[in-house]
Amino acid sequence: MKLLATTAVALVLAAMPALAEDAPKPGAVTQVNAAAPPSAADLLFDQPHMKNAAPGSTITYDYLRRSGISKGPFGPPLSDTVTLKLEPGKSAEGRDISVVMFSGLNRVPAGPFEDMSGNPVVSLFLENHLRSLAKVLEANPRYLKLAIRKGLREGATVTPAKVTVGGREADGWRVEIQPFAKDAMEQRMRGMDKMTYTFITSPEVPGQIVSIEASSKNAEGGELLEEKLSYDQKAG
Repeated sequence: MKLLATTAVALVLAAMPALAEDAPKPGAVTQVNAAAPPSAADLLFDQPHMKNAAPGSTITYDYLRRSGISKGPFGPPLSDTVTLKLEPGKSAEGRDISVVMFSGLNRVPAGPFEDMSGNPVVSLFLENHLRSLAKVLEANPRYLKLAIRKGLREGATVTPAKVTVGGREADGWRVEIQPFAKDAMEQRMRGMDKMTYTFITSPEVPGQIVSIEASSKNAEGGELLEEKLSYDQKAG
C-alpha cells in the first residue's frame, strides 16, 4: 500500500473495531499476575464502560500533546481537557453523552452520543491523533487507521495491572501496540514507525478508561511525539 497525500481527513473510528507537562494521573501502574487476559478489542471497545458511571456525573480527562520535531509540525505544546457529561440513556447501561473536547480556539467538535454503553473517549482520542499524524506524514489516514486496527487485533500485548485510585489499589489492564513497526513505508514515516500506543483500563474508574498514550522517540531518544489522555479523579 502506498501512503497518499490528503487534505481532508474523515475518520470513522467506530469501525476500529465498533472500533498532559505531565498531566495528573490516577497513579502508578504495576503489573500483577493473572491468567487468560481479555482481548484488546474487548477491553477498549466491547465492554459496557459506562455501567459504573452515574447519570448526571461528569468524567474529566487531562490531555497533553508535545513534540520535539523541528519547525513544529504538530504545533505548539497543548495542555487541555476533555469532559464527558452523562445523562440517562434508554438502556440500563447506556448513557447520553455530551462532549467538550478542548477549550477556546482548540475546541474540536465531538458528539453527542445517544444511549452509548462504551466510552467514546478512545475513538475521540485516536481520531484526533490520526488527523494530526496523517497531516504531518502526508499520509492516507485510512492506511494509519487500518494499521492500528490490525495491531489491536493481532499484535496487542495485554497484561494485568494495578492502578491507584482514591488512595487504594484497583485491578486494571494494560494494552500496548506498535502498529507501524516494520511497516513497508517506514522510511517515509519520519521515525513514527516506532510509535507505541498504551491503554490502561480499570472497572474501578468511571468510564473504565484510565489513560491513553501515543509516544514515539528517535534513535537518540529525542521526543518526536508525546500525546496523553489521563483520567482526572480530582475533577470527579
